[in-house]
Amino acid sequence: MLIDSKQRRYRVELEPGSDFHSHAGHISHDAIIGQPEGIEVRSQSEARFIALRPTLVDHILKMPRGAQVIYPKDLGPILIQADIFPGARVLESGVGSGALSTTLVRAGAVVTGYELREDFADVARQNVSELLGTDALTRYEVLIRNAYEGIEHTGFDRVVLDLPEPWQVIPHLEGSLKSGGIIVTYSPSIMQVTQTRRALDNGPYAMIESVEVLHRTWHIDGYSVRPDHRMVAHTGFLTHARMLG
Repeated sequence: MLIDSKQRRYRVELEPGSDFHSHAGHISHDAIIGQPEGIEVRSQSEARFIALRPTLVDHILKMPRGAQVIYPKDLGPILIQADIFPGARVLESGVGSGALSTTLVRAGAVVTGYELREDFADVARQNVSELLGTDALTRYEVLIRNAYEGIEHTGFDRVVLDLPEPWQVIPHLEGSLKSGGIIVTYSPSIMQVTQTRRALDNGPYAMIESVEVLHRTWHIDGYSVRPDHRMVAHTGFLTHARMLG
């Protein structure tokens, strides 16, 4: 990731002999390859850039997309609400572009994804392997399945759903999600949450809760301190519950 003086970020895949080109000129990839993170590099017009490996957030915001992604402000809470741990078997339905998949696999989970579209599945696999390496695909499997019609796999510790109608999947989980396991759903609309809660209330679930995460940054410049004029407010609602025995 190359970051210029105005904090603009450029995602670059380094290749020997190649160049990075921008409005500020070009930088040879060879000047970066093999150097420690955090070095300053300059273009031929003396524009300054900082070179750093991309973080998970950088990867998610810049990666190729087949579908809308879940943003970082919600990905962190999903990891906590789902209580993801190394080796956890997770069913993810609606993998989209793989932002949540990448987050789950990086946290050590073994993920089985159900996705309707082969092109979305391909993009998700590519995005997971691009950040985590091809070895990560041993813990990440995407199957072309319709979770509304049923779940054919069993023994899941956690279930995470990013679907338009998660309530259609909930009745199928009683034979797939372990007793004490956790389900988390991500829904943009409060009406989706209402129907999801109704389905959970009618099943063997407890400790049901729905939350919305807001993200507000602050402007701090000497003694000038105030909230930024813009904030990331609504993106979606997170609903989580535990399966009872």
